[in-house]
Amino acid sequence: MTFVLGVVLFALGIGASIALHEFGHLLIAKAFGMKVRRYFIGFGPKLLSFRRGETEYGFKAIPAGGFCDIAGMTALDDLDPDEVDRAMYKQSAWKRIAVMLGGPIAHFVIGIVLIFVLAVGWGLPNLNATTAAVAGQVGCVAPSMDVNGNYAPCSGTGPAETAGLTAGDVITAVNGKSTATFADVVAATQAATGAADFTVTRDGKELHLQIQVQQVQRFVLKAGSSTPESATVGAIGVAPVTYAPTQYNALSAIPGTIAFTGTMVNKTWEGLLKFPEKVPAVIKAIGGQPRGADTPISVVGASVIGGQVAERGLWEVFILLLASLNLFIGMFNLLPLLPLDGGHMAVTTYEKARDVVRRWMGKAKGAPVDYTKLLPLTYVVLLLGGGVTVLTVVADVVNPIQLFQ
Repeated sequence: MTFVLGVVLFALGIGASIALHEFGHLLIAKAFGMKVRRYFIGFGPKLLSFRRGETEYGFKAIPAGGFCDIAGMTALDDLDPDEVDRAMYKQSAWKRIAVMLGGPIAHFVIGIVLIFVLAVGWGLPNLNATTAAVAGQVGCVAPSMDVNGNYAPCSGTGPAETAGLTAGDVITAVNGKSTATFADVVAATQAATGAADFTVTRDGKELHLQIQVQQVQRFVLKAGSSTPESATVGAIGVAPVTYAPTQYNALSAIPGTIAFTGTMVNKTWEGLLKFPEKVPAVIKAIGGQPRGADTPISVVGASVIGGQVAERGLWEVFILLLASLNLFIGMFNLLPLLPLDGGHMAVTTYEKARDVVRRWMGKAKGAPVDYTKLLPLTYVVLLLGGGVTVLTVVADVVNPIQLFQ
């Protein structure tokens, strides 16, 4: 039940983010005197609407986005007599850019607010902590666990400690299979029986340790399932390094939030640059290959992950995921590609730079950019974007990311 609640809440969080994105456009457009004809959440058939002043507000049947219809967004728009002088494309460049920035800024504001809430409520994690499979506590192996993840008491020396594994060792492979993260170590260990070869790095040297894997009872998530099931799996008595979050009060959380947001924006940008090279991994996941936690996901996959962390009571992770998603969407929308907000800003910037050059040459302003000439490129972006969306949705259904093994 908590899983379903988490999925629904995360989906609603995404929906609210989209609504605020479009509201950002609306708010700035109205502030500059432009006419906003319609503000709708969703696409397709209209469910309900109402009018306030000159703007129609409402909801449509397909909850896959939203739109803010500003009169004269391009010179191709048909305008009513009262819209001619208020057309967006006739406004100064800085006003047009400000309107288009309203959407991405809304996502950044949402992300910052969520990070502030996280800082005050739970503390902020160390984003620069290593993701490598570093051994933390090494000790005994609990024979069983309950459905809430609580381990039964244990004592003595565990298999890992007996074989010589020590805290700080980096586990790079299990039985020759590379383990980039501790989750990879857990998955490989749970599948192992008998003596297993653990490759570790210690003080810059590679070591091979033969560890006798102990069979224990654990609750695990199996492929295609969202409910943990009791199973007999392997364990060796080693826990990952944990990084305690930095705690803040309402005052100290302000600079902490700013610094943390800066780090997240930097990492989000790095992830955005690597996005294309990760798409093949999504295709392989659809074919049944193991799916990494860093592969692209759709709204469906993000909501499922929200349900997974909510099910375990990790609401701080839930908030961090939603903040991260908003920062990603905000940055993605700034890319200079139509039909994204960044594409419209690029066109406006081009028009402004062109007119400056024409003025230097003693010429009048040029005509607005003919968007019909940009349609082929726009269609390519839509086709690629739509294709990636379909791939990620399919992967999220047939082979969803499992954060917990």
